[in-house]
Amino acid sequence: MENKLVWSIFDEITRVPRPSKKEGKIIAFLENFAKEHNLDYRKDAIGNIVMIKPATSEMEDRPTVVLQNHVDMVCEKNSEARNSEGAPFDFEHDAIQTYVADGWMRAKGTTLGADNGLGMAAVLALLIDKEAVHGPLEALFTVDEETGLTGAFNLGRRADGTDGPPMITGKYLINLDSEDEGEVFIGCAGGVDTLAYFPYSTEPVAAGYRFFEILVSGLKGGHSGDDIEKGRGNSNKILARALWVGLTNYDLKLSEIGGGNLRNAIPREARAVVAVPEGKASDFSQFIKKFAADIAGELQYTDAGVVVAVSTPTVTAPRNVIDADASRRLISALVGVSNGVQAMSFAMPGLVETSTNLASVKMTDSQIVVTTSQRSSVESAKRATAAAVEAVFALAGARVEHSEGYPGWAPNLQSRLLEITKKAYTQLFGEQIKVRAIHAGLECGLFLEKYPQLDMVSFGPTILGAHSPDERLEIQSVDKFWRLLLGVLKEIR
Repeated sequence: MENKLVWSIFDEITRVPRPSKKEGKIIAFLENFAKEHNLDYRKDAIGNIVMIKPATSEMEDRPTVVLQNHVDMVCEKNSEARNSEGAPFDFEHDAIQTYVADGWMRAKGTTLGADNGLGMAAVLALLIDKEAVHGPLEALFTVDEETGLTGAFNLGRRADGTDGPPMITGKYLINLDSEDEGEVFIGCAGGVDTLAYFPYSTEPVAAGYRFFEILVSGLKGGHSGDDIEKGRGNSNKILARALWVGLTNYDLKLSEIGGGNLRNAIPREARAVVAVPEGKASDFSQFIKKFAADIAGELQYTDAGVVVAVSTPTVTAPRNVIDADASRRLISALVGVSNGVQAMSFAMPGLVETSTNLASVKMTDSQIVVTTSQRSSVESAKRATAAAVEAVFALAGARVEHSEGYPGWAPNLQSRLLEITKKAYTQLFGEQIKVRAIHAGLECGLFLEKYPQLDMVSFGPTILGAHSPDERLEIQSVDKFWRLLLGVLKEIR
């Protein structure tokens, strides 16, 4: 592993808990880093930090460059994940356990946090590297990118809610939150979340019903933007299909339901507890087994590990069930709502233009909350898709609300920073870098709203399986990423 400084700092970062909206420990880590290395820094009320490094010798006349990363990580784990002491893994307190295999760094049963921890490590290494050549630098670390872009939305905000002085002053911004070495990104999708709330009541199940637990598992999941076109299964949609047949053919009654976790992850697991009449129990069990085979056949090329299992619930005491009206409306909506790619881009062939993700279904004592996420590089298409999702839920009698949403980042093929990046890559590696836009959301669109003078690109090392416990970082790509970053900074003028 080359670039020992980058890797050693990344190792430190993996030991600092940093779930979205709970970034206090990583913020303290960054402040201590700045103080330890005598770096000037500023912090706003939301927790965003900017560290300042002057230009190196004879580079003082170069324009200021902003290097940007987010500090939080997606916290997804397998059910069997354990910490170093063997207890169930807790993202708020436990260090990520990393290991290397076949040229990749991974984590034991959890997300690795290379998104965006490796970018953070590279910037921190650059701030203390005495051999790097560059103009003035501003290193921007934002909070809560993964669950709402809160840091980017509130960049520079004071404690009283008013805007403070500009947090960044640079002309160029390099976002280091991309995940494909050899590619430079110059645009991204905008997004909005649509949430549906289904109130329900409970009632005792009639005599003569047998309970079953249906579990969907073994799916790859992944990033709901970057992986949405890969045809992977959505556990919530799969479960909904099974429940619909149970409802219409087997007099199914729903007792419990849940699936998925994060708004920006394709759900990997879903679970329901149901009751069916004793006389139909055997047929229902056989149906689920056939359904499992059908799903395995559908996903054999994209998600071969999928499992749909039916069993007797662990808890066998008598249960209440959700009232029949709420159950039918919920299941109907989950079956009917769109999921996956809605349109491909004609402007950039191969790019997903518009998509929607049925991210999570979560049950409380009084309501069931369904979270979906819509993305598009076309603002009007994003709004239209969100409206279509809202309409399905509204027809099912749910209360629906939308998040504030965030803008996309329109590609600029005449970008000066893009030309510098392309030239540096060719000089370093003897081949052309691919120019792309990404269907995932980046903070760049929000930065451009606040600082319209910015010229921006995004690049990074190769990270696969982001937002899932299968997240892995290609070790070889980190060296090329680091060398490209140094090369671009040296050439900016």
